[in-house]
Amino acid sequence: MDATYPFIDQWRAASEARDATEAAAALAEDVRLISPITEQFRFQGRKQVQDLLEVALDALESIKFTDQVADGDTVALFYEATVDRTRIFEAQRLRLDATGRISEITLYIRPLPALTKLMSRLGPELARRNGQPGLARVIPIASGMLHAMADGGERNFMPRAAPR
Repeated sequence: MDATYPFIDQWRAASEARDATEAAAALAEDVRLISPITEQFRFQGRKQVQDLLEVALDALESIKFTDQVADGDTVALFYEATVDRTRIFEAQRLRLDATGRISEITLYIRPLPALTKLMSRLGPELARRNGQPGLARVIPIASGMLHAMADGGERNFMPRAAPR
């Protein structure tokens, strides 16, 4: 594989444009996505990942990729965005197949309140899309409590632990 990454360029441009269909076109058919939220399941195949992308790109605003590091068939991307006015930073480890398409995505998100805010936006819609309307009603309650704890800790307790 040469040093150019046309599918990575496509992925970045489509993500910044919030175009899930175009982003999914950069994926291998058998892509898998490893969530930053849970180890309980993975998104498998282009269709599942595109469904997630549609929901995530709807929730995220002002996506701007800032850095790219590549080593052979592994590329790390970093971006900044907002979710409901909360700043979010994401790192993506992308593994490429022999054609250069993205075959594996591992996501890392910080800070914790941004992750919990994103979870509260994605969870209900993903549950609805999976035919689970009851779960879609419960997720905002559970994720809302988790977000309140994470956000409260970030704002009220962590500043007190800052180096002096």
